Amino acid sequence: MGMLVKMRAGFDPARPVEEGAVRYALRFGTHELDMTPLVGRPFALRFTGQMTCVSCGRGVKKFFGQGFCYPCFRDAPEAAECIVRPELCRAHLGEGRDPQWEREHHDTEHVVYLSFTGGIKVGVTRATQVPVRWIDQGAVAAVRIARTPYRQLAGAIEVALKAQFDDRTNWRAMLKPVRPDIDALLAARDKALSLLPEELQAHALPAEAPQLLHYPHDVLPPKVASINLEKEPEVAGTLAGIKGQYLVWADGRVLNVRNHSGFHIAVEDV
Repeated sequence: MGMLVKMRAGFDPARPVEEGAVRYALRFGTHELDMTPLVGRPFALRFTGQMTCVSCGRGVKKFFGQGFCYPCFRDAPEAAECIVRPELCRAHLGEGRDPQWEREHHDTEHVVYLSFTGGIKVGVTRATQVPVRWIDQGAVAAVRIARTPYRQLAGAIEVALKAQFDDRTNWRAMLKPVRPDIDALLAARDKALSLLPEELQAHALPAEAPQLLHYPHDVLPPKVASINLEKEPEVAGTLAGIKGQYLVWADGRVLNVRNHSGFHIAVEDV
């Protein structure tokens, strides 16, 4: 029993990186549960009713954003607007809600990438968050297209490409069986790089190799419905698969773990 946070995800260290085999751990309180072996088996979790801010640890009755109390949603650097709009980042100027946090997280090398989740999208992440960011979005293939020394520049590249590429993931489409289209991904890279303004061309990566990603799943259900633990505090059944930050049960119910950060849960029937 403990507070739920985003699942730990990465490539399975026992297999070659080229295979892109993803492995997950569910984290709640002091517990870290290896989820990959549980796919295809009965799995249940229960919301205890307790909710805790993921930033300051204060008990709350309502969250703002993904697991924040209102003061932290307003003031914490992890909830700043530049998290979702990197072009607004001011870390390279020594500014932000917490300049030290900004220096460590945003005034560092970032990459712009294209990922394939059923459609092709553009995104930005810290260089150290590859491939975690791709996994969190449920990408089945991804490729770096630019590298920048700080977040705002990566955001400027993303803005330049948004007119031609989506920057959001359709979670319902992502949870369907998706076959990676590498040719389409590489053609999209060529198009994206041709669209970059001249002053951003120096950051382009025209020859990066794409990365495939494979997720642990049995047979994903054809129709899915999102669970809200406040309305449905207990979910049980056969765990059909894991993709992105979603646990998928065989009956089509899915839990977005990241959206339930700060909820206290108990895991049962394992």
